Amino acid sequence: MRYRTSPSPLTLSGTKVRVWSHGASLLDRIWGRWRRRKGKMINFFVYQYHSQRRAVYAALLLMLLPVFWPALFSPLGHASPSMFSEWNAPKPRHASLLKAALISEIPNERKSELWAPLAPQGWKPCIPSASITGRPVKSSGFIQVFLDGGLNQQRMGICDAVAVAKILNATLVIPHLEVNSVWKDSSSFEEIYDVDHFINVLKDEISVVRELPPEYAWSTREYYAVAIRTTRIKTAPVHASANWYLENVLPVLQSYGIVAIAPFSHRLAFDNLAGDLQRLRCKVNFQALAFVPHVNTLGEMLVKRLRYPKHVRSDEYIQEVVDENVSNDGNGKYVTLHLRFDKILKLATLQDMAAHSACDFGGGKAERLALAKYRQVIWQGRVMNSQFTDEELRNQGRCPMTPEEIGLLLAALGFDNKTRLYLASHKVYGGEARISSLRNLFPLMEDKKSIASSEELARVEGKASLLAAVDYYVSMHSDIFISASPGNMHNAMVGHRTYENLKTIRPNMALLGQLFLNKSLEWFEFQREVQAGHKGREGQIRLRKPKQSIYTYPASDCMCQG
Repeated sequence: MRYRTSPSPLTLSGTKVRVWSHGASLLDRIWGRWRRRKGKMINFFVYQYHSQRRAVYAALLLMLLPVFWPALFSPLGHASPSMFSEWNAPKPRHASLLKAALISEIPNERKSELWAPLAPQGWKPCIPSASITGRPVKSSGFIQVFLDGGLNQQRMGICDAVAVAKILNATLVIPHLEVNSVWKDSSSFEEIYDVDHFINVLKDEISVVRELPPEYAWSTREYYAVAIRTTRIKTAPVHASANWYLENVLPVLQSYGIVAIAPFSHRLAFDNLAGDLQRLRCKVNFQALAFVPHVNTLGEMLVKRLRYPKHVRSDEYIQEVVDENVSNDGNGKYVTLHLRFDKILKLATLQDMAAHSACDFGGGKAERLALAKYRQVIWQGRVMNSQFTDEELRNQGRCPMTPEEIGLLLAALGFDNKTRLYLASHKVYGGEARISSLRNLFPLMEDKKSIASSEELARVEGKASLLAAVDYYVSMHSDIFISASPGNMHNAMVGHRTYENLKTIRPNMALLGQLFLNKSLEWFEFQREVQAGHKGREGQIRLRKPKQSIYTYPASDCMCQG
């Protein structure tokens, strides 16, 4: 066989390579194909690179245009809310008041008055330790309820469910807690409350079971979600009377031995109910609903660290050094503040409290755009009081206070920079920038994560209802409780602390709205007006009026004089 040099020899580093004559053309073809594929690959990656760059630039442009030219983007009303409101740190709206509050001196007599516990008011719980009415001899069937909302709304629903079971002489199945649509929390009743304690406290009132017997195992949430079922009651009106249940629910219960009521929130009236049913509701709320042991243990640990705050902090562990030799002039005491300024969505929107109020919170044009979009997406234009201006809403006391404003209220009432403040709240909207003014006034402000390690919080982390339960525990054990605006947590605390005769400050929202609108007001005038406007708003007994909640106003249905 003869050799020859290929007409188109392969060259490696400038050296000609001799190949078999019949193989030269094959190698040429392979080489050419490789070069073509290599070129295509390079072109592909270059194309991808430029495409990605163009996509990034386009995305940035799309995000920036609504901020600078919002009128051009009115069709994007259902887009996700803007994130710019959290990037832009809000400026103080009451700078002169803040400056004066930081240097003001609080008289000792005012401090003593502020921290003094409530004097006895002549009212006490009138729930006896034994049975209120006695347990029925024979149950008429099983009753299920499906409860939505957050911890405190579900808590009220549980109390109502027990009362409805009593009305119907039914056996109550441990209530099913729906997955919270806002917090995405799937915590069950058993994960939040001590079931054994719940059943034991109510054993002389109604029968309670953890789950249905096998013959009714088909009655599940999924069963009712896929079709209309004769055993499900969907038509219970808000604040239904006892007679409504007897006329509309009892026949179903007697026919099938089981009934499921969904929705159930606010489905039992506060008025025109027998006194024993009202007291039973309070017995559930204030006695039967105890948190699971690990929540109580964590809550007690936080309370101890707030009262005796000497501890050594490291990155992930807080070593407790208890010093109980503290004085009584505010040391060893703490205030719980429920801020209600929570961040609930990944794109940094305000909780319904702010977005549903139609008020302006000082975050500038970007925040107003974000809130407008959120209100349109979540509430579809049905925003409370949207026909009023921000000034009109503030004059009427319908705007929740910002962290800056609640800080000024606390300072005007007489709390100083040595006050230990516990923040009962979720992740604050706007982050540290939003609460910087509050922290400047109260540098000893703490929350769960600042006084507990990640290991200690592991069993409740990421579970909104359990985190709220911890805050509930700490709030109930605080010397003073205050909320930045009314809501379920505020109402629950007002009622429970009234029942225990504990100090709870109720902000005078109308007065504060008017004061904050007056930009020329001097600090001493602001302080005087605040203190005068909050006399008698520190936990004094208020009798429940018609249509008001028994869980917020337990007197005189569940509290007796004497």
